[in-house]
Amino acid sequence: MNYVDGFVAAVPAGNKEDFLTHASAALPLFKEFGAIRVVECWGDDVPDGKVTDFRRAVRANEGEIIVFSWIEWPSKEVRDAGMQRMMSDPRMQDMQMPFDGQRMTFGGFQPILDA
Repeated sequence: MNYVDGFVAAVPAGNKEDFLTHASAALPLFKEFGAIRVVECWGDDVPDGKVTDFRRAVRANEGEIIVFSWIEWPSKEVRDAGMQRMMSDPRMQDMQMPFDGQRMTFGGFQPILDA
């Protein structure tokens, strides 16, 4: 199976178009470096939990929308090399994120079921 990077971020509601512009600019770089699929999802029905939830995970503030994203790679090895290239590429370094990247949470995942 492929390898997946998952991301959760809090984006100011007014920055939706800026976020989409940013994601659209990063997309060709991810593809160039080996990603086979990039998905960005704008929160629509993200409930507050009693113990934990997406909003708490990223310390979302009032007026921020939860964004859930994932990048699919053919393997962890391709992902590791691609992300290393991505982070050192000047095109990526020059991009301004339309959200607080320090509150973004992310991780790499090995799929165990894909139906």
